[in-house]
Amino acid sequence: MTVDFGRTSSDYAKHRAGFPDAFYTRLEQDGVLASGLRVLDLGTGTGTIARNLARRGCDVTAMDVSAPQLEAAARLARDEGLTIDFREAPAESTGLPSGSFDRVFAGQCWHWFDRAASGREAFRLLKPGGKLILCHFDWTALPGNLLEATEALVEEFSPRVDLAVDRFGQGVGIYPQWFRDVGVAGFQSLTSFTFDTLTPYTHEAWRGRMRANARIGAMLPPEQVARFDAALAALLAARFPQQPMSVPHRVFALVAVRP
Repeated sequence: MTVDFGRTSSDYAKHRAGFPDAFYTRLEQDGVLASGLRVLDLGTGTGTIARNLARRGCDVTAMDVSAPQLEAAARLARDEGLTIDFREAPAESTGLPSGSFDRVFAGQCWHWFDRAASGREAFRLLKPGGKLILCHFDWTALPGNLLEATEALVEEFSPRVDLAVDRFGQGVGIYPQWFRDVGVAGFQSLTSFTFDTLTPYTHEAWRGRMRANARIGAMLPPEQVARFDAALAALLAARFPQQPMSVPHRVFALVAVRP
């Protein structure tokens, strides 16, 4: 089945929590992020990373293949008074000049790309000494918690298929394959970090977050999405009534240097 995040743009923009401030603070402390850098955000979706980079003084270009996602991203940026250059193009062939960026980010999206081609393209786009940052912000399912119950419901409505998202994170939010990807592309001096955090969600927000999931809103017909949403609402009311809920997430980042 085709995964189309454009179908989820409204829920995606409103309900999918982005990387926490601690992620950007860590990049700043490590010297990876600073005001004035020219940055490209690949697979930007609704522009969560792009907006955070622009808030921190970066000159940001953001790309995605989904026009509805880019429209939502541009609207959110305008609402904040942020200037971001949004462009519709694939990560594998951006059409941008070589050596034109200090940093290239790919957040929550590397697994959707042709990784070999995207690695080569990121290498081409970066200046010598520039850095590629591959990052993920995944929930962590544990026995009896909200995530395990939600995943079981997703499985009921949308049985697991051969999605890239299922092949890589291994359910623990760590991505060892990405190290090989960037090494093959020619990057050096690899560093990484990971940490756990709690993200607050109301019932309404969690339902919206899950409607924007790849295996729900991006794949299923609207009537099935509605049935899933009703079932999730009943599950939350019965088993997880406290609001807001503290949803455990794991941040993972890999930083690679273009020699």
